Amino acid sequence: MKIHKAYIIVGLIIAFTAFFELAAHADDSNLATTITFGQSIQIPGQVLPAGTYLFTLASPDVNQNLVQIFNSDGTHLYASLETAEAERPEPTGDTTVTLAQQGSGKPDVLLKWFYPGNDIGNEFLYSTQMEKELAHDTKQTVVANRQKVSNSDSTGAGN
Repeated sequence: MKIHKAYIIVGLIIAFTAFFELAAHADDSNLATTITFGQSIQIPGQVLPAGTYLFTLASPDVNQNLVQIFNSDGTHLYASLETAEAERPEPTGDTTVTLAQQGSGKPDVLLKWFYPGNDIGNEFLYSTQMEKELAHDTKQTVVANRQKVSNSDSTGAGN
């Protein structure tokens, strides 16, 4: 049986198209989100200074609950954190985070992160003692327009 060069070329074009289509959507799967905090923010195990951070899922195909936090350009990893699935009644078109306000000069605590358009997000896990303390703190959900969060804003509006 003789295979025509045209069939080989068409096959290669289809294969390359499929490959590049998958590669083009790879960034969406890790839910990469840039968030700027106006004040220091506490995450499990450490306090991050005010600044811009890149939040991603570490391995979205295997584990949707492992969140990595990098500096703004993704060159320095601050933390890899196991999270629990969190739900919200309605997705928004912007990044949303929930913070606990500890007061008395302590940084706000990052409780939840939701990617734009998703009703399932990530709830950060803290020690039992910390969970008890946070249960009494005021919670603030911030819808972050253009992926910026100002936790110093008492109205809860993002910048």
